[in-house]
Amino acid sequence: MTRAPLLEPAEAYALWASAYPAHAHNPVMCAEERAMLRLMPPSLSGQAVLDAGCGSGRYLLHALRRGAARAAGVDVSPQMLERAGAELDTLRTGAEVTLRQGNLMALPMPDAQADLTICGLVIGHLEHLGQALAELRRVTRPGGVLLCSDVHPIGHALGWQRDFKSEGRRYAVRHTPHLYGDWHAACSALGLHIEQVLEPMLDPADIPAGAHFAPRALEVPVALVFRLRRASDPTGADAACTQACP
Repeated sequence: MTRAPLLEPAEAYALWASAYPAHAHNPVMCAEERAMLRLMPPSLSGQAVLDAGCGSGRYLLHALRRGAARAAGVDVSPQMLERAGAELDTLRTGAEVTLRQGNLMALPMPDAQADLTICGLVIGHLEHLGQALAELRRVTRPGGVLLCSDVHPIGHALGWQRDFKSEGRRYAVRHTPHLYGDWHAACSALGLHIEQVLEPMLDPADIPAGAHFAPRALEVPVALVFRLRRASDPTGADAACTQACP
């Protein structure tokens, strides 16, 4: 199969936004989302949640349904933020909700703002894992939780692309694979404790009838999903971040 033209994330999501729903809409996302929700606290009552790379708002919706008192979403794409705003307007919970345009490498949020920080299928769009995790750590309070997911690096090794269609043409989004060892090293340097790692597989029930999937796709994990916790000792964590993020 001919490889799709490769786009930078902002350009790709500008094209994709109009057809990008606020729910898992392909088998890989379904597998990733089940794992993320399994690691998300069942109750977020009274908590502040930040979704870095919120896209069309699917994890913000989940957080609000679980009782989050404050929910903030940041995304590089104004088109995706517009989509997220329309989706969030349909959910009336009384929570404080804000959406801001910004880059994961320099989030427009204060330090230690979130009890729970979510970053779903975004970090692979960035080349420097350690810098991205340092910024996610910065906006999470000491003792707070980070939920992060990425497309499994085995997919990159097998030649898979993060592709989509817009106006009948097929495109792919630039993606950098980050191995488990890279995550482990970056988290250790930053004072982020890896509490749990899930490597979900595809569920054949999620594959639409007639869809073409390589048989190998059912034999390997399709996502890496992490539950991380920021160290409760701000001094120790800050010292680690200084060493990791010159």
